[in-house]
Amino acid sequence: MAQNIIHKTPLDSLGYNFIKDHHIPKGKDEYYLRNIQLKNGIHYRKLTAFEIEQLVRNGNTSDNWNNILVSDAFNPALVKNCTFYGLVRIGKLESFCLSFSDLKAPVGLYNSTIISCDFGDNVVINNVDYLSHYIIGSEVIITNVNELVTTNHAKFGNGVLKTDEPEDIRIWMEICNETTGRRVMPFNGMLPGDAFLWSRFRDDQLLQEKFKAFTEKKCDNKRGYYGKVGDRTVIKNCKIIKDVWVGPDAYFKGANKLKNLTVNSGEAGRTQIGEGCEMVNGIIGYGCRIFYGVKAVRFIMADHSQLKYGARLINSYLGQNATISCCEVLNSLIFPAHEQHHNNSFLCAALVMGQSNIAAGATIGSNHNSRSADGEIVMGRGFWPGLCVSLKHNSVFASFSMVSKGDYPAELKIDIPFCLISNDAHNDQLTIMPAYWFLYNMYALSRNAWKYQDRDKRSDKTQVLEYDYLAPDSINEIFEALTKLELYTGKAYLRSQKKNPSDAKEAIEVGRLLLKSNNKLVNQLEIVAEGMENSKRKTVLVKVLAAYQVFEDIVRFYGVKNLLELIHEQQPANLAELRKLIPAKISRGNWVNIGGQLMPESDLNDIKNKILKHKIRSWDDLHEQYRIKGQAYPKQKQLHALAALSDISQLPLNKLDEHQLAYLLNGAITTKEWVTKGIHDSRAKDYSNPFRKMVYESFSEMNEVVGKLENNSFIKDQNNQLATFKKEIQALKKKFKIKA
Repeated sequence: MAQNIIHKTPLDSLGYNFIKDHHIPKGKDEYYLRNIQLKNGIHYRKLTAFEIEQLVRNGNTSDNWNNILVSDAFNPALVKNCTFYGLVRIGKLESFCLSFSDLKAPVGLYNSTIISCDFGDNVVINNVDYLSHYIIGSEVIITNVNELVTTNHAKFGNGVLKTDEPEDIRIWMEICNETTGRRVMPFNGMLPGDAFLWSRFRDDQLLQEKFKAFTEKKCDNKRGYYGKVGDRTVIKNCKIIKDVWVGPDAYFKGANKLKNLTVNSGEAGRTQIGEGCEMVNGIIGYGCRIFYGVKAVRFIMADHSQLKYGARLINSYLGQNATISCCEVLNSLIFPAHEQHHNNSFLCAALVMGQSNIAAGATIGSNHNSRSADGEIVMGRGFWPGLCVSLKHNSVFASFSMVSKGDYPAELKIDIPFCLISNDAHNDQLTIMPAYWFLYNMYALSRNAWKYQDRDKRSDKTQVLEYDYLAPDSINEIFEALTKLELYTGKAYLRSQKKNPSDAKEAIEVGRLLLKSNNKLVNQLEIVAEGMENSKRKTVLVKVLAAYQVFEDIVRFYGVKNLLELIHEQQPANLAELRKLIPAKISRGNWVNIGGQLMPESDLNDIKNKILKHKIRSWDDLHEQYRIKGQAYPKQKQLHALAALSDISQLPLNKLDEHQLAYLLNGAITTKEWVTKGIHDSRAKDYSNPFRKMVYESFSEMNEVVGKLENNSFIKDQNNQLATFKKEIQALKKKFKIKA
């Protein structure tokens, strides 16, 4: 029978030889990295004979009192019942109590075993059974901890190897796919854009090697780094903390096991880890909150993200300002602003592009239709599956897709944005309602855009995140959807006339004519889409005529809104000067979502080329490129919007006359009024619906519970924006002497 291997070493070796001799550079000792890490500025000295005598009287022991170094303000009376091994350095100890929340404890070292550690000023170390190879900051409180230890090969969650370690022990984060084919090496400071770029382009071996080299360069392979606990951090009632680097002002309470982690904390955000948590092989960003039985393995939590209430996060990247609770997430890359709050929610092998909300009972990532666990799901920005939705790999969804409750039997490719997807089991068909959000849920759509921006707590905004639902990615998808609606409408009409709809060009022309002329005949057609579901049943589009018109109006509004911003920035004196500001050649181009940051595909190609040509040599260099591209984004978005306006209106903007400009401005006012009314009306339904009202004794009680509709601050703000928008356009018309 196999036995545990127990090594026996001399007692006097405890606390020494942390780094093996052959790993220590010539002329250095085993403390060379420790001394580099120690930056508290405290001058340490040897103990006096009186101090040693008092320490012994207080029940302390040491293998060698000459290896206990202290500051000039050291008070031996505040060290009791401790056992010391190796080199230990202790800062100022004064007769104070440190308190945090409801915890209050006297400064000093009590009832602990301490091996080769450094302490700042006025620390509290109490009932720590085993404290080994840590650098502890000033005013730190550590109490009732079973084990706080660092090994000489600690990586603190980074996916690197230390000297002489074999490749097979490297920690990878297996995102987006369970086959490990998109795995990446986690590192402290990894942004969602980094994870996305590394997980894509897997056939470009040189690019993949560059990303690996960036990570190896960022985290050196020397053995012997000590763990750190930053100033004012509080750790209480925890069991095992091993190979964990902790920033200042963190708070750990009641965690079961924390191993191989970097926990960022400090001015950019204080991080907390609470009761029953078990976290292994990960990076935790600034301002994170982790509570109540969380399990996380091989993961990154970006800044200001949260895990709560038994959530499980495994082989996944969770973006900034995201929250997951009560559910399980595996092998996923999640962009910022993600919400997944409810029990029994399951997300696996997914790329989630942010501003998403996963409802209770959702099962996203079933492999029951595959021969192996090799599927993926790609969810565009603004993905919202409803209660108890079950989706299959592989599936792809355009931006702002809502999936209604149902068990979807086959893979989906939904390339129409802002749609409602329904599994109509009764009629055995898939039903798609384009522009659903605009037609029926403007309040939620608009409020979410505001909410994500308002709740963005990042202090490091290296990546410029887009939260507006009208942006280059979603607008480009609308243009593609318009063409598809024309195609499917034309085919439906030709079929109704007993004609062959095989000529796509003819079908598009017929459909465009019907839709642009607002022909009510469209409402009588059964409009069938193609290629949206991997099955033989029909995919039926509904509300196509209304959706088509809304899409066109929204694109025009997006364009005019950005045109007004251009006018506000450049202050042209008249229409002639405005025309000169608009380039003769503008195009929308293709855009990509890089971790929540939108950029033209040409910029992405530029970044890749710079990496391959050694112009980007590190992750820091790449992050600087994100900043540069982010600075260019407002102007790029503006030009994209002007191109979209030109395309949708079929007008050359650099040759606009006053009648054309008046038409665009008046149309924008109409759309803004419609949007504002839609925001109000979609929320007002909650106040008029008898099934919502029936749980209250009276309407006044309902107002007390949910608040009065007329007091809704978001609706008030939207009304104010409408008034301002109208005033701006009226002022512009007056300035440009436009009478229409």
